[in-house]
Amino acid sequence: MYGDTWGTKRALPNAPDGYTPSKVNCPSSRPALRSASKLSPNETSWLKMRQNKTIPAMKDFFSHVTIKDFDAAGYIDRVSSNSSNVPNIAIAVSGGGYRALMNGAGAIKAFDSRTANSTSDGQLGGLLQSATYLAGLSGGGWLVGSIYINNFSTISNLQTTQEGAIWQFQNSIFEGPDDGGIQIVDSATYYKDIYDAVSGKSDAGFQTSITDYWGRALSYQLINASNGGIDYTWSSIALTDSFKQADMPMPVVVANGRYPDELLVSSNATVYEFTPWEFGSFDPTIYGFAPLQYLGSRFVGGTLPSNESCVRGFDNAGYVMGTSSTLFNQFLLQINSTSLPDFLKNAFTHVLEEIGQDSEDIAVYAPNPFYLWANESSPAAHQTELDVVDGGEDGQNIPLHPLIQPERHVDVIFAVDSSADTDYNWPNGTSLVATYERSLNSSGIGNGTAFPAIPDQNTFVNEGYNTRPTFFGCDSSNLTGPAPLVVYIPNFPYTAYSNVSTFDPSYEQSQRDSIILNGYDVATMANSSRDADWSACVACAVLSRSFERTNTSVPELCTQCFQRYCWNGTTNSTAPAKYAPITVFESAAYAASPTVVLSALAASTALFALL
Repeated sequence: MYGDTWGTKRALPNAPDGYTPSKVNCPSSRPALRSASKLSPNETSWLKMRQNKTIPAMKDFFSHVTIKDFDAAGYIDRVSSNSSNVPNIAIAVSGGGYRALMNGAGAIKAFDSRTANSTSDGQLGGLLQSATYLAGLSGGGWLVGSIYINNFSTISNLQTTQEGAIWQFQNSIFEGPDDGGIQIVDSATYYKDIYDAVSGKSDAGFQTSITDYWGRALSYQLINASNGGIDYTWSSIALTDSFKQADMPMPVVVANGRYPDELLVSSNATVYEFTPWEFGSFDPTIYGFAPLQYLGSRFVGGTLPSNESCVRGFDNAGYVMGTSSTLFNQFLLQINSTSLPDFLKNAFTHVLEEIGQDSEDIAVYAPNPFYLWANESSPAAHQTELDVVDGGEDGQNIPLHPLIQPERHVDVIFAVDSSADTDYNWPNGTSLVATYERSLNSSGIGNGTAFPAIPDQNTFVNEGYNTRPTFFGCDSSNLTGPAPLVVYIPNFPYTAYSNVSTFDPSYEQSQRDSIILNGYDVATMANSSRDADWSACVACAVLSRSFERTNTSVPELCTQCFQRYCWNGTTNSTAPAKYAPITVFESAAYAASPTVVLSALAASTALFALL
């Protein structure tokens, strides 16, 4: 049902001229923008097919994730005759560089039924197959992109140590991949290829920025194809047979708009999303979507004038991932601090200096697809270029915005947070606070989206909500509108200190794998060892909104789960002590005798009881 990287056709290398956007024949129905008043016809028709896949996947999930004295699989069978009663699941993976990619990868690995032993008792395999949406931002966007451009690969295959491994993070982005030759020679070729690709785009008349170089460099680390998948586009995902058949969740990557003459991105920034079909925003500033595969075409007021050509290839997959993570452009500005030979430093530094510091943290979309669109509300409507930046620059470092749009009817979001909110790079709920505050914004930027009430960051730390999963929005009657239940899953040390710096450029394979394993433990609460009912509580969260719609009595175990995990409104806003958690298990305990492991599990359970 699900493809994988090895030996299976992947996303399509369908750009007409590598990295250079190129003129092509327009389709008989010329591309145009559409209003955001409803979902696109593409998404609407795809969702119908997707539900036909998620229903059996949920039944499989509930066959090993059971709720005491309740037949969850039978419940899905009973209510599925009315599609609106079926749970609608989304997964959101935060930003945070390689830390977010690796911690998020651990969670996805735990949720994927293709992972070995993930469908055993206490495991959460199948949640990914049951989901409708998978959203990523910045480092989380790298994860989503690497999975999908590599044909919805498993995390196990992405992190393999076999020859041809994709995630070679031991070779920093400054060095480039190890192609089996002398590294200095490999690096020189790598830099030349990146330079030539971006020069080709510039020579064709398209404005470039440092994000072009950043996106090209990212691709070599994330896409398993020659020259970093130079001709793979984001819109090609929609052309693959497995996606057209809705065999996987819909990927969404998030970025922010930055208005002309604006240096800092505010909470009122436009939130853009990339789907396999479109680029645009539900926000009232734009309230429209452009066809993704024709970005680079000169739209005017939402249409393509008869004297303008269609352009394809602008939506290079690496450029999309780079757009969502422009904050990391400063990686490339740190080249002089690396151990690369001087001739490579000098060559690339010269290129970056020519770009200029003013463009160091933006992705340029020119022509602006929203030129003369939303003239009354868009500050960018009269700009010939659209400046787009890292999706977390407005404080919303978890990509929740696309998933709380009323038209998508999401019931539950599993929000994996790898943010570096504290002095030691652990999350403290800041992203949830930002999304909640934006939903209350009197300027109308929230556009009718509702979000569960969220306590302040001090409460997160003082009450331990950043040490274990917490549910927000359990009682929908207290919400200002339809909003999903949010299952907040913060990064926390189980077997590894996964709080590495956002800007660490390289990781040995052993460290990469230990952080991914820790992320698996974060999602499963160490295989339900911190709470034997954790997997059942996840099942309860999945079913919660459906129970409400069908007036189904909540099973007793679910009531206990909600009492245990739902935020009850308590706050403690006093300044907390420095947050520096220790690992729940020492890595050695996992490989030790059963007695040692059981002792570690007992200690973990005792710790959880104190939270």
